Amino acid sequence: MSALVIDGTAVLVRNLQRIRHAPAITVLTQTMPIVFLLFFGYVFGSALAMPGEEYRAFLVPGMLVATVANGIMTGMFGAAQDAHRGVMDRFRTLPMSRSAVPVGQAVADLLTTAVGLVPLLLVGLAMGWRIEGGWPSAVGAFGLLLLFRFAATWVGILLGLASRSEEAAGQLGSATFMLPLLSNAYIPTDGLPGWLRTIAEWNPISAVTTALRDLFGNAPVPDDGAWPVTHPVAGSLLWCAVLIAVFLPLAVRRYARGER
Repeated sequence: MSALVIDGTAVLVRNLQRIRHAPAITVLTQTMPIVFLLFFGYVFGSALAMPGEEYRAFLVPGMLVATVANGIMTGMFGAAQDAHRGVMDRFRTLPMSRSAVPVGQAVADLLTTAVGLVPLLLVGLAMGWRIEGGWPSAVGAFGLLLLFRFAATWVGILLGLASRSEEAAGQLGSATFMLPLLSNAYIPTDGLPGWLRTIAEWNPISAVTTALRDLFGNAPVPDDGAWPVTHPVAGSLLWCAVLIAVFLPLAVRRYARGER
């Protein structure tokens, strides 16, 4: 355990330094959610039945969850880049814990995300969104956000290690943009066709988004729908536990074996 902590910390520092030396990527990943928030908030908000301010209060939690769900893309690209440039092969030759490399990457991504959410929250506040459910619930909401990011990152790390090239990882990562669109992050699901509504409500993003809206006091929990959205906090925790339990050991095992 001590070896994992020491080696994982070294890999964590290495990943943070890599992020620091790639400011263009950092700026892009930080500004795009803000651009989407402004676009959806002021363009879609005028086209939906909800008044503008009400829709923006509905939208901000969804945009927060959509942003942390991008951990699939960043985890995938980071793992694929290291795997196909020989970085992980060099790590494997060192006397270090086999879990340290993927764990260090996941924790570095988590810390970066925690800092990166601050500008998005400030823009949301400027647009009229407010925390109305009390600060203890808000702290729980932020904790749930980061837990979901951690789970999503492990999905991305495994897919990145399994990818055949950086380009393939980038293309597959871009496809994850569709996941928030098939959820309640941007629009209510009650107007969707029955089969599509079922898919959207069983999307983990929908459970986490509904939990955030409830914890922030922005919208009540719906009375009808799939179990994860009618029990959003429990559903979100269950989804996170399943994703971590499945993808974390698979990613660590694949890294340790050096499979591609």
